[in-house]
Amino acid sequence: EAKYHLGQIVRHKKHPFRGVVFDVDPEFSNTDEWYAAIPEEARPVKDQPYYHLLAENEQSYYIAYVSEQNLVADVSGDPVDHPDIEDIFGPFENGLSFAISAKLIAQRATVFAGVRRALQHAVRSN
Repeated sequence: EAKYHLGQIVRHKKHPFRGVVFDVDPEFSNTDEWYAAIPEEARPVKDQPYYHLLAENEQSYYIAYVSEQNLVADVSGDPVDHPDIEDIFGPFENGLSFAISAKLIAQRATVFAGVRRALQHAVRSN
């Protein structure tokens, strides 16, 4: 089970960036090339949640993909200023997370419906 939730602000343990969780993979779900590019001594295990973040550092905004072992909750009370936040989330709440917007709920429902249809088709095909 994932430790962090959608809309929560987290901080990387080793690198100077923070971000807002906008999706969670229950285990590693990126490319082998991406994984191999991480130095072996710093490579996280694959069998753990991985988080998609709207991330920011002192210089830029970007999307980050980070293992749970490399994150901590950000309790600074400061919002993240990533320009895509307003497209996904509602207002900043309680100094720790952003409200989940109806748009994010609708997007996730559409994705889940597509996955459900694909699984039903696969079961019928077998």
